[in-house]
Parts: sequence; C-alpha cells; structure tokens
Amino acid sequence: MTDPRNPDSASQAIEMDPVEYTLRKRLPRKLPKRRNDVYVNMKTDFRAQLARCQKLLEGGAHREICVHGLGLAINRAINIALQLQASSQGALQLAANTSTVELVDDLEPEDPDEAGEPMTRTRNNSAIHIKVFTEFPTPAKG
Repeated sequence: MTDPRNPDSASQAIEMDPVEYTLRKRLPRKLPKRRNDVYVNMKTDFRAQLARCQKLLEGGAHREICVHGLGLAINRAINIALQLQASSQGALQLAANTSTVELVDDLEPEDPDEAGEPMTRTRNNSAIHIKVFTEFPTPAKG
C-alpha cells in the first residue's frame, strides 16, 4: 500500500494485523427506494429476482424499472436486464449508468482487553444502474 515515490504514504497507511481485528462490512448507503427500484444481490435466487422485475413491468403500473447492482452483483444485474429485454421481443430498451460507491468497514479488535481501538476504513466499489423501459412509438407527423 505504500508508494515508494511518496515518502509520506507510509504514514497514511493503516497499520493493522488481520489476526487482531474482525472486519465488519456495513451496508451501503441506500439510494432512494421507489416502487420501481430493484436492488439485485447475490443471496436471493436469480429466478426470483427476474420474476419480480417481470411482475413490475407486466403489471402495467410501471413503464420503467431501475435495476441496481453493486460489486459482485453487477453481472447479475446485467444478466437480469438482458433476460428481460430478450423475453420482451424487442419491446424493452435498456440504458445503463455506472458509478462508484463509497463503502465503510468497521475493524473491531478481537480481544477488547488489549489496547486495540475500533477503527473504520472506507473503500470504493463499482455499481451499475440499468433503466429498463418501454419506449412507446412516437406519433407520425403529418
């Protein structure tokens, strides 16, 4: 983690022994939850997540849904969006945006009797936001 070109980088690195600390990953900061937002994860069954997206689109209440994936779930979010598009026979369009999300981890000492203090660290993780929408044909000008 130290940069040989920057002598101050050694003082910026957190010195920690992984044996002495337990890593606790906090949940990411949530984006606003709308009824048409679907947050994809790796714990829920793929078919269940796909069925939820299809139900939202087929119910008629939503012309678009937004599929969100973070980190490892990016591939699953892309796969869900592509499956939805393929099953719609071209009726659905996709628009994808990527972003970087800052995550916070807690480092808790294994032995609370020792002098180790709880620490936090931040890290970045990639995210994708895919808008799946029905594009109605524009009326012909005449």
